Amino acid sequence: MRSNRRAERPRVSMRTAAIALAIVAVLALIPVLINLQTTSSQANQEPGTVAGGLPQAGDQGTAPQGSAPQDGSAPQQGGAAQEGGAAQDGSAQGATSTSAGTVTEVDKKFLVAVRQAGLWEIPAGRLAQTNASSEAVKRAGHHLIDGHSKLDQLVREDAKILGVQIPDEATEEQQGWVAQMKAAKGAEFDKIFANLLRASHGKIFATIGEVRGSTQNDLIRRHARQANQTVMDHLEVLEDTGLVDAKTFAEVEEAVTK
Repeated sequence: MRSNRRAERPRVSMRTAAIALAIVAVLALIPVLINLQTTSSQANQEPGTVAGGLPQAGDQGTAPQGSAPQDGSAPQQGGAAQEGGAAQDGSAQGATSTSAGTVTEVDKKFLVAVRQAGLWEIPAGRLAQTNASSEAVKRAGHHLIDGHSKLDQLVREDAKILGVQIPDEATEEQQGWVAQMKAAKGAEFDKIFANLLRASHGKIFATIGEVRGSTQNDLIRRHARQANQTVMDHLEVLEDTGLVDAKTFAEVEEAVTK
């Protein structure tokens, strides 16, 4: 029995030593594994970023989308400014930004033109009721009074909202047309009325299309649509008088095709 116990003691000592060596080896490997894991995580991140993908301070890589280039030049967007701003090339010079959209100089001139049209065409329509001999001319006059009264109210409202200054009187040329009609009676008045008003409406009709096609403003779009409907109606009732000369149509064609 004593002999067997003596033989087991070396075996126990050797087993203990082997376990101790295994533990030491595992402990020695732990720093190596940690280092490998850290290196792998850094390799997976994009250059110039920290955890979470945010650019590091001083990173000289690509600028974030929408920011200005590092050289200080404006963002390259085909030469146009950001939505709602004026174009960099000055083509929208004088444009202003509103809650309804950008108001350009063309939009402003359109509102002014609509206002001035009402300031002489409403008086012309009233003159038709007293100076005309043709019932068709009187009917056209009624259409002018009704249509331009509504447009005039709309233009004053829109101009106030958009901050556009509009005139309180017609142009000198338009005032001259009214004076010419005041001095005429009967058939003479009918002829002057039909041709002056048809020429004026034909020219503004082309302008409305240009404004509607280019405007960025919701109120101007609505205004152009209403003006288009009104002017179309007036063109038709003026032509229905049968008094519009071929010369008037040629004058309008020349004006709108310049």
